[in-house]
Amino acid sequence: MSSDIRKAGDLDVDVDLAHLFASLRRRWRRIAVFAFAMTAIAFLIAVTATPLYRAETRLLIEMRESVYTRPQLAEAGERAALDSEGVASQAEIISSTEILTQVARELDLASREEFEAAGPSLPGRLLIALGLKSDPAATPPEERVLEAFREKLQVYRVENSRVIVIRFSSEDPELAARVPNAIADAYVASQRAAKAQSNEDATEWLEPEIADLRQRVREAEERVAAFRARSDLLIGQNNTVLATQQLAELSSELSRVRAGRAAAEAKAQAVRTAIERGTALDTLPDVLASGLIQRLREQQVELRAQIADLSTALLSSHPRIRALQSRLADLNAQIRAETVKVLEGLEQEAQTARLRERELMADLATLKAESARAEEEQVELRALEREATAQRELLESYLTRYREAAARGERNYLPVDARIFSRAIAPAEPYFPKVLPITLAAFAGSLLVMGVVVLLQELFSGRALRPAAATFTPVEQVEMPPARAQEAAPGRGAPPDEVNVEAAAEALISTGVARAIFISPEGDEAAATAVLVAREVADAGLRVLLLDLTATGAASWPTLESDVYPGITNLLAAEARFSDVIHGDLYSACHVIPIGTADPARAMRGIDRLPIIMSSLTTAYDLVVVECGAAEATALARIVDEDARLLVSVLDPKDGAVATTAETLRAAGLGTPLLVSPAGRIPPPAPPGRDVA
Repeated sequence: MSSDIRKAGDLDVDVDLAHLFASLRRRWRRIAVFAFAMTAIAFLIAVTATPLYRAETRLLIEMRESVYTRPQLAEAGERAALDSEGVASQAEIISSTEILTQVARELDLASREEFEAAGPSLPGRLLIALGLKSDPAATPPEERVLEAFREKLQVYRVENSRVIVIRFSSEDPELAARVPNAIADAYVASQRAAKAQSNEDATEWLEPEIADLRQRVREAEERVAAFRARSDLLIGQNNTVLATQQLAELSSELSRVRAGRAAAEAKAQAVRTAIERGTALDTLPDVLASGLIQRLREQQVELRAQIADLSTALLSSHPRIRALQSRLADLNAQIRAETVKVLEGLEQEAQTARLRERELMADLATLKAESARAEEEQVELRALEREATAQRELLESYLTRYREAAARGERNYLPVDARIFSRAIAPAEPYFPKVLPITLAAFAGSLLVMGVVVLLQELFSGRALRPAAATFTPVEQVEMPPARAQEAAPGRGAPPDEVNVEAAAEALISTGVARAIFISPEGDEAAATAVLVAREVADAGLRVLLLDLTATGAASWPTLESDVYPGITNLLAAEARFSDVIHGDLYSACHVIPIGTADPARAMRGIDRLPIIMSSLTTAYDLVVVECGAAEATALARIVDEDARLLVSVLDPKDGAVATTAETLRAAGLGTPLLVSPAGRIPPPAPPGRDVA
């Protein structure tokens, strides 16, 4: 493995910005040559390109009707034509095939070169020969002209307005102005023709409808007249039936007669009572109202006065006084007789009132029956009249609309709901190509592209990378003399061999071992050594698998994008298959099995499956690198066999844990391990939340 890739693989590097941007300064000649070359090409293309001119016509969608000529009930139609959807619909009508075809024929666009379809290119002809593309020559000429026409045409509505813009681009400035004007004129003409046709269709439809309505109105009115004659319904005042009116009048008369009868009976009873009791009759109004009684009363008063005068001089038995008293008695008898006649008159009046009351009651009963019948017939008559009125009103409405449509057709007054308020004029300057902006944009873009290419080259080559800063001093390779080692570990054998990553990889390749068992007594930082060795062997062309058996996943997390991938614990817990737990290293061809996400307790229950798993992996790969972390010698018995090689990762040769681990492995009968040091490399930092030994 090269030095640059090892730096990326360790994930312990930073980007050297000073070196990165210095590469732009070193290669400025190459960047400038590329930029000027691209600018020159863009300038030549812009200068030699065919100039295009653009012009536009603007229409306003509005109601052109006057308040004096606007048809009745037209407000709803006006709102529908002027809303957002209505204006958008008019824009679609303007760009319709019918209008474009009419304008293309009118301006003879088919004879112009810019509307002729160019021949297919070589790849296009190849696609046509293979049947993957249609042959343009097989398309009708008119359709080809329309296709080119639509490519040069833009019809759109100005946002939040009722303005429609017709924009057209062409190589000919005169044609660029004529086409949108012609489209606008054709649209207005088509709208006027559509209104004329609609007006004519309405007139043709109204004529037979009016004739039919006239016949129906006549029949309805005839039914009303016939029913009225048959039912003999006479209408009195206040538009009421005569029988009902008579019934009301008769009821009023009956009430009056009853009141008169009651009054006559009361007067007669008063007179009778006065006669029977012998009380003074001159107190009764009806008696006093008699002229005869009034004269008799006057004579009576006069006689009483004479008697009174004579009584002063004569005795009561005087013949003269007796004669006057006799005459007074005759007057009283006459008054009483006249009172009896008044009583008889009152009784006769009461009798007459009773007879009149009975007659009125009989007439009232008859009129009630007649009124009930008349009301029933009146209901039916009203229904017939309503039908006749509705037919008449509909006829009048149709007649009004027919006269209006006929007048508009005769006077040719059919205003279009659109107005051309801005006509296109021939542009003086082309809108394309803009030589200066294109040239400047090409220069700036080529500088940017070439600069990015140079920066990427520096990044991928590794020249712009440098070791990341750390919180501890880089490890130095220290050769411990045998005497020093003996002194550090008294009573133990000679220290094992210590090699760097490249030498360890060469030793594994040359010996052809199937498994490389790494132990890291110094903690998670030392686990990076196993990763470096696995990548080095993979770069040599062997199929290598890195198996992470550490408690924290320190060996696999720098090689993957995330530390939540399924791994060996999932395999031991029978929660996954081999294809689910094997992942690719981000920076080499090495494969990785991480620690996994299964419950550790459940995974330990399946630890007996580990030798079988190791055997399967050994069969599939040339080398299986196993990082065990700070494992004890007794725990390695399951994975160590005759094809395995023990290796101890070393960060600090002075650390007594390294020598102790090597001695423990020898004492357990596992042989002398090979000490592997990263040779001065800075170990990768531990992930957040993980222990650092």
